[in-house]
Amino acid sequence: MTYQERKQKWWEFHKANPHVYDYFQRYTHEAINRGAKRCSPWLIVARIRWETYLSTTDTDFKISNDYIAFYSRLFMKWNPKYEGFFKTKPMKGERYANAN
Repeated sequence: MTYQERKQKWWEFHKANPHVYDYFQRYTHEAINRGAKRCSPWLIVARIRWETYLSTTDTDFKISNDYIAFYSRLFMKWNPKYEGFFKTKPMKGERYANAN
């Protein structure tokens, strides 16, 4: 699967499940407000998984590991004063997809 295909699949998931980004943003701000200068987006998603596991009966609800990097990038794009809060590295195929 290409970078663009992964990104499109994530965006479709994001539109269908906006509460995931709401959680992501809430827990990231909570970490920031407690003094964190950097954080792992994997930690944030682990907490989302925990919270949704406790609050939903939908056993099919899953957050793909492939989506974590997209959520961290989205957070920093929409919250530019926190650029660099999540350490990112180029995703497979990303630099070629953004070269245009």
